[in-house]
Amino acid sequence: MNSEKETFQEKNFISKSVFYRLSQFVGFLLGARFFVAVLLTFALYVSTFFLFNQDESFRSFVFDFKVHGIIFCTVLSILSGGIINQFYDFEKDHIVKPFRTRIQSFIKQRYFLYAYLALTVISLGVASFISYRVLIFFIIYQFFMWFYSHKLSRILILNNLTFVSLTLYPFFGMMVYYETFSKKVLLMAIFLFLILLCIDIVKDTLTKSVDKTFGYVTIPNYFKSETTKIIIITLLMVTMLVSMKLILKTGISGFMAYYFASGLFIMILCIYLFLNSSKKSKFFTLNILRFWVFVGIISMLLNGIEGKL
Repeated sequence: MNSEKETFQEKNFISKSVFYRLSQFVGFLLGARFFVAVLLTFALYVSTFFLFNQDESFRSFVFDFKVHGIIFCTVLSILSGGIINQFYDFEKDHIVKPFRTRIQSFIKQRYFLYAYLALTVISLGVASFISYRVLIFFIIYQFFMWFYSHKLSRILILNNLTFVSLTLYPFFGMMVYYETFSKKVLLMAIFLFLILLCIDIVKDTLTKSVDKTFGYVTIPNYFKSETTKIIIITLLMVTMLVSMKLILKTGISGFMAYYFASGLFIMILCIYLFLNSSKKSKFFTLNILRFWVFVGIISMLLNGIEGKL
């Protein structure tokens, strides 16, 4: 009888141990914004090969280890940036993201900091092997990710502009690396900047009261609701104008032309939803815009494959 009881307790302990380790692993992935890093990595590879890299063959691109090294450093920097951001936002996330915070609680905060330092050092170490210019590029990137989490995320307007700029910073680096400067690329960058800015401000409308409690000065908790609504709708309308400019003036074709044309109707839908001030409509607007960014990456991939065939 005692033997059976001990066996049961041992199995129970093992199952709890496995669950605990799994929870720690999932908590680390969520804390490091792993899934955001995966999406950005995919977007970087797609945009680098099909947009910035105009002349290089697929075989040359595959064996261009300098590019892979830069993207690898970018991924590590994004992961470390996610970790330091959740470290500073930990109290706020307790309210805004209770499930994720609960999962992350399986790991002590000091281990997140150790991971942040390790990822930062590895990223800068690899960057130094590539070139001193790449090293400087990533020192600036990582400094501003830390500075955003430490200070800029609480400052009106700067928080939104810095967050979006840091998201696009690796793409700007690839554009400079390949020296791909054109009207089309510039307009596409403006389009993406505007849509990401809309996403960030809409997200702030959903956490308005929590942000105010913890000292984050955002557009929704600084201005009146009507003013915030006007700002977002204006940004969506400007995004529509940029889409029209891309279609009519740059000769864009294929899947990307369909994407920007369809985007006009998506922006109109978002404006219609946002005119309704309910939390549900804001949530739908936020996720439609996020989904549309993902559709843009897939459209670029399909457009690039079509162009290469």
